[in-house]
Amino acid sequence: MTTARGMAPGRTRVCPHCRQTILESAAICPVCRHHLRAGDRPTAGRDVEGERFSPLRVEGTIEQAGGEAGWEYSVLLTVRDARGEVVSRQVMGVGGLAPHDRRTFVLEVEVAVPAGPALPGAAPA
Repeated sequence: MTTARGMAPGRTRVCPHCRQTILESAAICPVCRHHLRAGDRPTAGRDVEGERFSPLRVEGTIEQAGGEAGWEYSVLLTVRDARGEVVSRQVMGVGGLAPHDRRTFVLEVEVAVPAGPALPGAAPA
């Protein structure tokens, strides 16, 4: 990844379409999937796309088995660092389930390995 203009891994910005916080290097918003014009990106004119993959994907379903009362749910996401300390904890969504209703949830972590020169001090691949 290039470090021009202070570019560093993990820097963020706001998607001009959906207003969600995304990575500065993104050419496509992972939330709304809009393609970002080169002029929309602080990284315009630099090859930062590189390789993308998902090292973690978990899918699960909950189903309200029946009965008279519905359920309420909160989808929480907690991110911890290598020491186990909480980096971020957010409510990603809330909702309700009527009897015999179901919801499927997918957690996917997308990783980008931007093209360009390695960061100073980074180990070679």
